[in-house]
Amino acid sequence: MYIEQLYTHCLSEAAYYIESNGEAAVIDPLRDTDAYIKLAASRNAKIKYIFETHFHADFVSGHLDLAAKTGAPIIYGPNAQTEFKKYSAVDEELFPLGAIQLKAIHTPGHTLESTCYLAIDEQGIPEAIFTGDTLFVGDVGRPDLFSGDLTKEELAEFMYHSLHKLKALPDAVKVYPAHGPGSSCGKNLGPNTHSTIGEEKLTNYALQPQSKEEFVTAVTEGLSTPPVYFAINAGINKKGYMSLDELMQKGMKALTIEECKALKDEAIILDTRPATTFTQGFIPSSISIGLEGRFAEWAGAMLPFHEKIILVTEAGKEEETLVRLARVGFDQIIGYLDGGFEAWQAANEPIDLIIDIEADELKMDLNYDSHMVVVDVRKELEYQNGHVSTAINMPLHTLTDVGTICNFEDNDNLYIHCAGGYRSVIASSLLKRHGYHNLRNVLGGYEKIKEIPGMPIEVSKQVLN
Repeated sequence: MYIEQLYTHCLSEAAYYIESNGEAAVIDPLRDTDAYIKLAASRNAKIKYIFETHFHADFVSGHLDLAAKTGAPIIYGPNAQTEFKKYSAVDEELFPLGAIQLKAIHTPGHTLESTCYLAIDEQGIPEAIFTGDTLFVGDVGRPDLFSGDLTKEELAEFMYHSLHKLKALPDAVKVYPAHGPGSSCGKNLGPNTHSTIGEEKLTNYALQPQSKEEFVTAVTEGLSTPPVYFAINAGINKKGYMSLDELMQKGMKALTIEECKALKDEAIILDTRPATTFTQGFIPSSISIGLEGRFAEWAGAMLPFHEKIILVTEAGKEEETLVRLARVGFDQIIGYLDGGFEAWQAANEPIDLIIDIEADELKMDLNYDSHMVVVDVRKELEYQNGHVSTAINMPLHTLTDVGTICNFEDNDNLYIHCAGGYRSVIASSLLKRHGYHNLRNVLGGYEKIKEIPGMPIEVSKQVLN
């Protein structure tokens, strides 16, 4: 048996390739499927199955494109309703793969159709289980996502019983989840991307001996609001989507400066250059989401899916940008600026910029600027754990709300910061787009701010919005 985890860090997503005697299965593929096809070809194997652990909410799965290119069936667990052809596994159904078998284990809780797949080796011994979003390292999948009329407490009760199925497996069975640290599909995933049943029974709070009532409370309390694009992606995965090849053909269109100017009022200009490059100069009204961060997640959280998008990228990054946007369901990309921002600047077209300041300058300005407003765009918990005493907390994801953005006065001087400098540039670009130009971006964010001697810092459990 051969198992390979294909991990995508910007989405904290793990797909899996399993192979035995020239037959392969792919579990939870991303939309860009070439990696799986090339891997199978390099090992002289044929992809026999495409398994989905559930309807993913945080990315668009590659099941349809991979099925079209390989002829392999798409397999979901019980209760999965789709608008495309698929095979519905029943609980404990066995799927032969070369000399091994994969057993479907229905584990509702994260969603109703959630299903794990247990790899059983050539000697009939359980080797590994692919747990999707049911069981993570140190955590479990959140039970508050898109399962009809059921409450999160009702889904958590399902999960309680599902996890008992997994706890009954031998301790040596390897655990391969669909996500690692940073994912919003759980509350606080551990630092590793794989584990064992034995390790999770020792360390995972959700697998400790407890009553069903205690479990439900532990799993449901402290859940943050899921990103807005989760519902959109889950719907796409149920209904189907444009092939990635078709999307790339449409989106990889080089647009002239004149074409971009003509389309500027009906499309969003998305600038994916590094945050520190963007602040030095950009096309007015552009939105900055740099490829160097958790790009796809923030694009999904901050951009409307129904609007056209024109890309401004570093040279050679056009295709990567398109693919990463496609992973979270964007299909309205109409092209990219040929020559990038450099071409725009060379043509003497109007440009804008964001003033960067160091953290010590923030400290100095606090002493005399009566119109200063420090805007902390980190998450609520980050803010609670320590912040500039006068700062207001406006988590980045809330800045899609015009009502939130319009809370400032015309004479306010805005000092924007996050933890390290990535999110603050996104926020600054959005504020610029809405007409706020009296702003500064604090380089290095809170990590630098808290190091400045005499900086007024406080810890608070009350979040200001």
